[in-house]
Amino acid sequence: MSGTVAAVLALVIVALAVFTVVRAIRIVPQATSGLVERFGRYHRTLNSGLNIVIPFIDRLRPLIDMREQVVSFPPQPVITKDNLVVSIDSVIYYQVTDPRAATYEVANFITAVEQLTVTTLRNVVGGMDLERTLTSRDQINSELRHELDEATGKWGIRVGRVELKAIEPPSSIQDSMEKQMRADRDKRAAILSAEGEKQAAILSAEGGKQAAVLRARGEAEAAVMRAKADAESQALRAKGEADAITTVFRAIHEGRPDTELLAYQYLQMLPQIAQGDSNKIWIIPSELGKALEGLGGFFPPGAGSRERGWDRVESPADVQPPVQRPLRAPGQLDNGAARLADGGPAANGGLGQPTDGAAAKLSDGAAG
Repeated sequence: MSGTVAAVLALVIVALAVFTVVRAIRIVPQATSGLVERFGRYHRTLNSGLNIVIPFIDRLRPLIDMREQVVSFPPQPVITKDNLVVSIDSVIYYQVTDPRAATYEVANFITAVEQLTVTTLRNVVGGMDLERTLTSRDQINSELRHELDEATGKWGIRVGRVELKAIEPPSSIQDSMEKQMRADRDKRAAILSAEGEKQAAILSAEGGKQAAVLRARGEAEAAVMRAKADAESQALRAKGEADAITTVFRAIHEGRPDTELLAYQYLQMLPQIAQGDSNKIWIIPSELGKALEGLGGFFPPGAGSRERGWDRVESPADVQPPVQRPLRAPGQLDNGAARLADGGPAANGGLGQPTDGAAAKLSDGAAG
């Protein structure tokens, strides 16, 4: 009987020893901390790793995560400076730096940080109008982080960042903002279109100006080239006429024409002189009468050429060119010219001898 009791006591002692050892050994994970209370009072902080506590005397509180935490708060209604209610979603990045302060200085630091964020956000946004609130997120984040970090420092918490996820104005304000944005876009589009048209007009005007300059330059060069071509053609034409005159003059002198041949050629040229509507008056030189005196016997049958004066012109100097007399008034015509004008024998082919300087005025029908 006594042996059985002793065995039971031994088993109890062993079990108690094992339980004591198990309760005395505490393993704290990495990036966490544990607070040890001895007789209900803070004793020490356990770091990560193997730690020994006294069972039944020391009590280990729940472990505290020392890593940076992210907390997203639900949308909060905030009134702006211009009395508009906006809904703001915020996100806070915080980290526990002092587990003892986070445990004993505040009852629930997560709730405390949330309420402090809402209060600070309303204070910051309440001093801004809606437009500034929508465009000043960086400023709001910076002011929130500064205020929260200063307030949560005594709680053993460090606020690293504060971000605003969304700022939603009222639906009526959203419609007005959309209209305003649409009007601004239309305005910018109209301005850009006007500037584009202005630049296009300027470029078009410059292009037209350059084209006009080039066209004027081309026309000037073309006119110069045409003038040079005309001058060269006139020079060549004059040279050709001079060569022709020289050739004719040389041929006349080499052919030794007599007076009857010259008179005959002159009679052949009279119809060509009379051609044209502007020819009103013929000028007949006085030497033509003398030449016509012997024209009747120019081709007599059986007469030799030497007997009829074919060799009377010894040299080109003996040929006297016809002299053109000045034009007289119709009342000053002599007898021969009057007979030509009246259709007398000279006009009808009689070829009478006209006086010196005689002229015959022919009508337009006679000239034709």
